[in-house]
Amino acid sequence: MRIHIYQAKKMNEQNAVDPLGTFGRYLTIWVALCIAAGIALGNFFPQGFALLSHLEIGSVNLVVAILIWVMIYPMMVNVDFNSLKHIGERPKGLIITSVTNWFVKPFTMAVLGMLFFEFLFIEWVEPETAKEYIAGMILLGSAPCTAMVFVWSQLTKGDATYTLVQVSLNDIIMIFAYAPIVAFLLGVADIVVPWETLLLSVVLYVVIPLIAGYLTRIQLLKRGNEAEVTEFTEKLKPWTIIGLLLTVVLLFGFQGKTILEQPLVILLIAIPLIIQSLGVAAIAYTWAYFWHVPIEITGPVALIGSSNFFELAVAVAISLFGIESGAALATVVGVLVEVPVMLFIVFFVNRTRHWFTWE
Repeated sequence: MRIHIYQAKKMNEQNAVDPLGTFGRYLTIWVALCIAAGIALGNFFPQGFALLSHLEIGSVNLVVAILIWVMIYPMMVNVDFNSLKHIGERPKGLIITSVTNWFVKPFTMAVLGMLFFEFLFIEWVEPETAKEYIAGMILLGSAPCTAMVFVWSQLTKGDATYTLVQVSLNDIIMIFAYAPIVAFLLGVADIVVPWETLLLSVVLYVVIPLIAGYLTRIQLLKRGNEAEVTEFTEKLKPWTIIGLLLTVVLLFGFQGKTILEQPLVILLIAIPLIIQSLGVAAIAYTWAYFWHVPIEITGPVALIGSSNFFELAVAVAISLFGIESGAALATVVGVLVEVPVMLFIVFFVNRTRHWFTWE
């Protein structure tokens, strides 16, 4: 319990100094700049990107794999499975989170993807390319957020212990549910599913980083307390940011020619992604409101499903469909739209706190 009190105190302290930080608040701008850099580099140095695309073992691109691990590992250190002993304290919030994350979010994303790219946008996108975009959206929608939820929760003054519990529970469910849900939805969208590659991706980008993060956390706690964990992850944060931006540069370098030929493609992908994120948040928020869930729980509940574990989605898209695929492009567009969408949801939650009068 002392650890959770510390975590709650730490999160409250961070609220006062803007937990997003200067970089995080303008992440969309940095990502947009890296997109421009990637497109330029991809068109001026195509041979270099072609060489990088062939650095593979099996279906795993080594360069991208290293960058993804650099991004995922620090966030897994923050996952505290000891927090699961508090799982019975906020059952309403966890029920809403589990249902929206795993029974609403993936399926609504698949429906929106097929609606837009098989009907509404059919005149602007080739059928095969449209299928790849739909696949990328499904991979993104089937991976609810993990680490960034801590940041969004802080911005809404969310309950620290509950946020830890829902993230830990979410990661456990992801190990078992992500591959079957993705395989089912890709099959519904008439997209071939290489099961072996999908399962390998889950092991590489969820199971192994989660185990590594857990073991690291244990060692850090043996040396001190939660402060050791916080200090360690803060030291790794710059590398996480570097990994993210380099991944964006790489992926858009590989996609540079396609994007120049179809400059509106990013906007076309972004539209259903934004609608889906806001829709899932609205469902969770409305359910929590009418179920009289406290606002400090409603905030994290509304945020986790509308945000995405885009690092996992990017890695799986590359493994399944290739580094130059439309699926990989769609997952990276998710990074571009995430911050402004999540900041809007944070703003809405904070502006409607007074609606929760039963508290």
